[in-house]
Amino acid sequence: MKRFTMSKDQYTKEDEINDAIKNGDLGENQEETQENKEVEAKEEPTAEELIQAEKDKYLRLFAEFENYKKRTSKERIELFKTASQELMTALLPIMDDFDRGLAEIKKTEDAELLKGMELINNKFKNTLTQKGLTEIEVKPGDDFDAEVHDAITQIPAPSDDLKGKIIDCVEKGYKLGDKIIRHPKVVMGQA
Repeated sequence: MKRFTMSKDQYTKEDEINDAIKNGDLGENQEETQENKEVEAKEEPTAEELIQAEKDKYLRLFAEFENYKKRTSKERIELFKTASQELMTALLPIMDDFDRGLAEIKKTEDAELLKGMELINNKFKNTLTQKGLTEIEVKPGDDFDAEVHDAITQIPAPSDDLKGKIIDCVEKGYKLGDKIIRHPKVVMGQA
């Protein structure tokens, strides 16, 4: 193969690199040249690229902030709905005692005492209802739902149509909003 001779002016750095590669002689000079080429290839971004990067950064930040606002508002609404749950749970045994007391007062002949106690009971229940407390309705013969009812015992069903169904409600259940805070305790008929 015939080799052309060049003048020194025509001999460039690229030719020097190629000759070094052929001879297997890559020295420190060559490594620096390669790094310089890589740095030159990584030029500064244009104004449009910078604007696009900032716009992308802004959109991501805005979306993150919107998600934060939605999450905190949802948490706040949930907190307001169940803020009184602890108080309501503490008042439920008192309401049960009130109902038992009214049942005993109805057995007496004192109509004025009964009327006064019923007024207090109704006011108490209306106040709790206004705060979101509702009673879970349970009637004998209803289907048993394990997610709603709490079966405390099973007895032989008095009739075939009550097998696997609720026979009696021992303790009332209550909901605060959509959340059950006390499951009704029921007696089931054995199948």
